[in-house]
Amino acid sequence: MLRRLVFVALLIGAYTLHAQSPADLAANEGIWEGYDGEWRYASRLLVSIAEAIPADKYGWRPEPGVRSVSEVLMHIVQSNYYLLSVTGPKMPPELESNDVEKKIVSKPEVTAYLRRSLEAVKTARAQLKPGDLQRKVKIYGETVDVDGMYLRIICHDNEHMGQLIAYARVNGIVPPWSAGVVLPK
Repeated sequence: MLRRLVFVALLIGAYTLHAQSPADLAANEGIWEGYDGEWRYASRLLVSIAEAIPADKYGWRPEPGVRSVSEVLMHIVQSNYYLLSVTGPKMPPELESNDVEKKIVSKPEVTAYLRRSLEAVKTARAQLKPGDLQRKVKIYGETVDVDGMYLRIICHDNEHMGQLIAYARVNGIVPPWSAGVVLPK
């Protein structure tokens, strides 16, 4: 039993050493650095997967009635701004419509909106004072704190990143970070 444990520990150690190449370290920049580091990391991955998916696949959907690639990305955009608006910053008027996901579909437009929404969250959070995170806000009849809203934003974005990874892989697209591509900061 002890031999097995030692063997497993050695395997894990070898994997950890292998996983720490300069490219891996650069790709993982931000992980474990609190909310702001995790936000930078998630934002970089979202933009890179959006850029890696070819424009002709932005209309692809796994089956009828399920969001397409562009619709998932615009859902992220609209949700980022909506959840952010609960904490104070206003949602851009052009994104208030219920059919935004169906109207904004081209890769250049979608990726531009994605970048702006990610930057809006980053900027708004950077302007908060420590006490602001405990301020209470209302959403769907519930009273929550601002900190919880920011946590919801990052969790929601990561949830849909997983969806986009699945969409990409089904279409033969390897996420850039899995292919060893160093992502821009």
